[in-house]
Formats: sequence, C-alpha cells, structure tokens
Amino acid sequence: MSVEVTPVLGKADRKIFLDLPWSIYRNDPNWVAPLRGEARDLITPGGNPFFSHADAQYFLARRDGQVVGRVSAHIDHLALTVPPKQGMGPGTGFFGLFEAADEESSLALIAAAEDWLRGKGMTRVLGPVSLSIWEEPGLLIKGHDHPPTVMMGHDSAAYRPWIVAAGYEPVKQLKTWDLDITRSFSPLLQRVIDSGHRNPRIRVRQVDKSRFEDEAAIIMAILNDAWGRNWGFVPITDEEVAFTGKKLKPIVFEDLILIAEVDGEPVAFMMTLPDLNEVLKPLRGSLLPFGWARLLLWLRRPKVRTMRVPLMGVVRRLQSSRMASQLAFMMIDQIRQASVRNYGATRGEIGWILDDNQGMNAIAEAIGSKVNKVYQIYAKSL
Repeated sequence: MSVEVTPVLGKADRKIFLDLPWSIYRNDPNWVAPLRGEARDLITPGGNPFFSHADAQYFLARRDGQVVGRVSAHIDHLALTVPPKQGMGPGTGFFGLFEAADEESSLALIAAAEDWLRGKGMTRVLGPVSLSIWEEPGLLIKGHDHPPTVMMGHDSAAYRPWIVAAGYEPVKQLKTWDLDITRSFSPLLQRVIDSGHRNPRIRVRQVDKSRFEDEAAIIMAILNDAWGRNWGFVPITDEEVAFTGKKLKPIVFEDLILIAEVDGEPVAFMMTLPDLNEVLKPLRGSLLPFGWARLLLWLRRPKVRTMRVPLMGVVRRLQSSRMASQLAFMMIDQIRQASVRNYGATRGEIGWILDDNQGMNAIAEAIGSKVNKVYQIYAKSL
C-alpha cells in the first residue's frame, strides 16, 4: 500500500501524533519518553508561548490504515527577522517533530511539510528543529548508544540517510561534551582559577532563588548579549522566559547556577541542571500510578550521575579576553565541586555548542571533555 499523508485535524489526530514515538522507540533502550502533559503543551497554542510568534501544521503518514510517521511544518516569525548570515532570515521555514517507520513514509512526510511551507511563501527549510531552536534542534547523528540528558533529543539512526535522500544538505552541527567531574583540573588551570579568586574585581556568586525573576532577567541580558550574533540565535520573548522558568524551577538549585561579576557588573553566567531524564526514563512518560511520588521524592533531594550545562555565556566585550576564559573555568570548577559533593554526580555534559564556536569548544577541550553527541541541522531550498 502507498503512503497517505494527511494534516492533523482534531483531538483524535493530535493524540495519535503525540503517541507515535512510543511505538517508534519501543525497542530502543536509550530513548527517554517525555511526560505526556509536557509533550501535549509543546504542540498546543495556548500551552506553548512559542505560538505567539509562530505558525505550525502537523502531518501524519498512514499505510493500510496504520500510522507510520509524523512531522511538523512551522514558521517562526522571529526567525524571519534574523540576519541571513546567522542562518535564518526571510523565507526560512522549518520541519521538526519528525518520526518515521521507513524511508517511503519519511519522504512523503517531508514533502508534505515542504509543500505547506512553500504555500506560505517560504523559500528555504531547516530541520529538524522541534519546535523552537531553543528546544530540541538538530538530528542526532552521533551518540545513539546512551540516553540523552534533560532537554536533549534522541533520534533513530535510520533518519540520517532518509533526510539526505530528500535532498537536504548539512548546514550546522551542535555538539555536546562529556566530562568526568570527579577529576580535578590540571595544575595550570587550577592556577588560573586560584588567580581569579584572588582578584578583588571578580565575584562569582550563586543565584538567589527567592529573587527568581530578577536573577532570570540578569541571565537573559547576558545571554542576549553573548549569543546575539551566533548562528541560529532567535530572540526569546518574555513569555517564553516565564514559561521555561516555571517548567525548570523545580530543578533549579542555587549552587548549580552562578553569575560572575566584574567590578560589580554581571558579565557571565553558567546554568547547570541535574539530569531529570535519569528519573523520567523508567516512567515511560506517565506519572501514574506511583511515578509522581517517585518524582517528588527525587526533587526534594536529587541524586544523579549526570549534570547538564545547557547555557553559559560571557558578555561580548570580554569574549576575546583572557578574563572570559578565567571566569568560565572558575564557574565550571565551582559547580563541578558542588555537583559531586551535594548531588553525587560523576559526569557532566556541556552543550549544545555550535561546531564553529571556537571559544566554547576550546574551553571544553581544555578541561578534558570529549564530544559524546552530535546533532546535525540540515537545509534545503524550496
């Protein structure tokens, strides 16, 4: 039977769309199921503030009445305003939330997404990006042999040749770096760190969770300045900051998020999260009947193997200076020690980091990290 692709219409189709990954990855020991409520909010206008500046259409592929794939086609209107030299800009749409049982269904799904984007006036497509660049961008092409950390994606290894067969070319890689945090840094790096602590101009402090909104505003100001010219940077709205902050607040711990000040001015930050996926993985996406109790107990005093550093930044005016690296090493070492001492962690994962971000990749290498996962973003002209 040939593949039929139809748009998602109504609650029944949405449920099928959301449930499909449980079928695709039923035999994959490294897939981590999202909580079903969060997966539903992700694709729902009103549940995800991304849709205040984005439009999306979802599609399902069926063969002989059986669902064999899904995909989203979406337009981020803020991404349309980004300068083309930063990877997006006018005419750029996206496909994402891509899952398929075979190559035939994958090609049909991607073609349907392209047709929808073409009909909306788009001339170029990037993917997979699910849904915002700040959520799960890129296709996993290295690191299928271990589970993803919190807020990172996991994809079938079969998808890479299927996307290439649809006419897509690699445009950007995102890397994550694995670090043994039980080991101290080299004597040279430790001297750099100790020198920073002796410098009266430098203060590295923990965030104050009782001032959550104020601290978030400081971090966002540094982030926008530090990342504003990076490939793929799309401004984050205040609503998205509040939405993400509310979602992450239960796993925000003061000793894992640092702000560095120079002469009293906040100039750098480092955010670290305990790997929530370690407790979510056995739940298979459901908090019932007893998953909620397990999760609540874990949140009260989390013990994890892995810490993830999803965000880190230094203001642009310092990025080429020696102090930028010094601040980074100081924050990494302080959080490394807290992670081992207070949470029992043994490894860290830094990223994602753009493949051409020489400064951050050099810092990751200097502390002894190794690339453990690579995510690929592809592009195609329409």
